[in-house]
Amino acid sequence: MQEPVILYVEDDALSRVVMEALLTRGMGFHNITIFENTRDFMNRLQALPSKPDIIFLDIHMEPIDGFAVLSLIRQNEAFCSTKVVALTASVMNEEVKKLKDAGFNGVIAKPLDVNIFPRVLHRILSGEQVWQVK
Repeated sequence: MQEPVILYVEDDALSRVVMEALLTRGMGFHNITIFENTRDFMNRLQALPSKPDIIFLDIHMEPIDGFAVLSLIRQNEAFCSTKVVALTASVMNEEVKKLKDAGFNGVIAKPLDVNIFPRVLHRILSGEQVWQVK
């Protein structure tokens, strides 16, 4: 499998550090972009040198929350089929149903479990929807 292009959208600095270390040092991936907020999201997404294979998206973001960002992605012809996985600490059954109904390709609970994340990522990249709520 070719190395995936990954976009991570997260406003929490520690979560960004953990994800970047996990993807680079832990899994050997290097084609990673991190957005610290959702300001001007679509313009920044379209300006990336490569289209992401997967977007990990924190739900509770500013100025646009994860649900609104997903809607923007799904409305854009170039990105509408991109895998978008929610990352959130809010993984109650009602929230998971809301994420599924909104069109996310999966959810991973925060904080990330570094022991299972690599397997979960490979499952997602192979086309599986993963609703990892611990």
